[in-house]
Amino acid sequence: MQAARNPADALTGKRRYEFNKLQKRLRRQVGQAIADYAMIQDGDKVMVCVSGGKDSFTLLEILLNLQHTAPVSFEVHAVNLDQKQPGFPADVLPDYFERRGVPYHIIERDTYSVVKEIVPEGKTTCGLCSRLRRGILYGFAEAHGFTKIALGHHRDDILETFFLNLFYGGRLKAMPPKLLSDDKKHIVIRPLAYCRESDIAAYAEAMGFPVIPCNLCGSQDHLQRQAMKAMLQAWEQRHPGRLETIFRALQHVSPSQLADRALFDFVGLEQRRLGAAAPAGADDAPLDWAEF
Repeated sequence: MQAARNPADALTGKRRYEFNKLQKRLRRQVGQAIADYAMIQDGDKVMVCVSGGKDSFTLLEILLNLQHTAPVSFEVHAVNLDQKQPGFPADVLPDYFERRGVPYHIIERDTYSVVKEIVPEGKTTCGLCSRLRRGILYGFAEAHGFTKIALGHHRDDILETFFLNLFYGGRLKAMPPKLLSDDKKHIVIRPLAYCRESDIAAYAEAMGFPVIPCNLCGSQDHLQRQAMKAMLQAWEQRHPGRLETIFRALQHVSPSQLADRALFDFVGLEQRRLGAAAPAGADDAPLDWAEF
C-alpha cells in the first residue's frame, strides 16, 4: 500500500528547504538516541503507542522512515488504546493507519467509565488513567510478541518530569530514554528523547497529522506539569540553550558530588584514602550520632 500523501509534499522554495532541514534534524536526533541507548536491535518487533497526539504521530512517521535506512531490520506496528472517552473520533486513527500503510491494532477498553467511577468529581484523573493504560498496553505487548514498546515522550517531557520530581517529589528522577518494566517483561523506549517539542509541533503541522485533542475526557490540566512547562519555556526565551544544557546534565551525573548514600559509598572513603581494607574486627556500621 502506498504511503498517504501529506501537505508537506506540496511545499516549494524556502518552505520546502526549511521543512527538509527540520525533518533531517528530527531523524538524526531519533537515530542518535536509538544508537546511544541501543533501543532497537535486529529482529525487534516495535509497538508504537499512538494516542492521536502530535508526538506519537511524529514518532510513528520517523520510525517508519528509518526502517528503510536503519542498519538493522525491525518491524513497526501502530497500537492505539480506545478508552471510550465520549466524543473520541474512533475512525480517525484506523483511517490514517490504513492510508499510511502501517500494520495496526486498536484496543478497545472502557477505562473512562472506571476512572469516572473511582475518582471523585473535580479531582485530576490523569494518574489512574495512565496506570490503567500502561497495564493494558503491557498485557497486549506480551500477548502479541512485541519486543519493544515505543512511547512519544520528547526532551521537554523529560525535563518537565525532572523538575516535577525535584520540586514536588524530593527526588532526582526523570524519564529514562530506555526502561525495563518492574516485572522485567518489557523494554520501553523513547526515541524522541533528544527532540524539542517545538520541532515536533512544527513537523506535525507541516505533515498535516490528524491530531486528536487530549482534552476529550474533560479532566483538568495537570497544573503542576503546566507550571513546569511555562517555567522551562520562559527560561529558554530568556536564555537560549539553557534547556539543552540541563538535558546534558542528566546525561553526565557525578554520584560522588551528590548525597545519595545508596548510590555512592561515603562511609568507605577512609578506607579508600588509606588504600587498604579496614582493620580486622573493625565495626563498619556507622555510629548513630542522633543518640548523642
